[in-house]
Amino acid sequence: MTRIPTPKRGQPLDLSYIYELAEAVNELSKEVTTSPSRYTSIDTVSAGTQRIKTSDARVVGGYLVVNNNTSTSPGSETAFSYNFSDFAYVPVVTATPILIGDAATESGKDVNIILTKVTTNRVEGIVRFNTIGVASVGVNLLAVGVPV
Repeated sequence: MTRIPTPKRGQPLDLSYIYELAEAVNELSKEVTTSPSRYTSIDTVSAGTQRIKTSDARVVGGYLVVNNNTSTSPGSETAFSYNFSDFAYVPVVTATPILIGDAATESGKDVNIILTKVTTNRVEGIVRFNTIGVASVGVNLLAVGVPV
């Protein structure tokens, strides 16, 4: 966007200066125009669907290690939790397992993640192992919601 020089004290405002001001205002208007593609819809449990500007949405990306070279057996579980803040309603949270270190074992590859509780400031879940072995697993978390 073009930057308009400020006039000096006592400088007469001529037509070209007023034209530059009008052009800048029109360009700014294009930038802030409401458009459906600039909005995000977030489904909340307590308040239904919230439609906010995408730039106003709060996104938190988190990572934590759940198992690090730990023995697993079919049906064994490891609990995890992650704290965040500044959500007005319970956010939408997604969790993805990640193999870490050199332990790309079958036990580390054969896992399920179950989110057991999501609040406006915390997510809790478990990683369930389906195969016997040793595993090193991390969890990527992505929370999207309406900020306070």
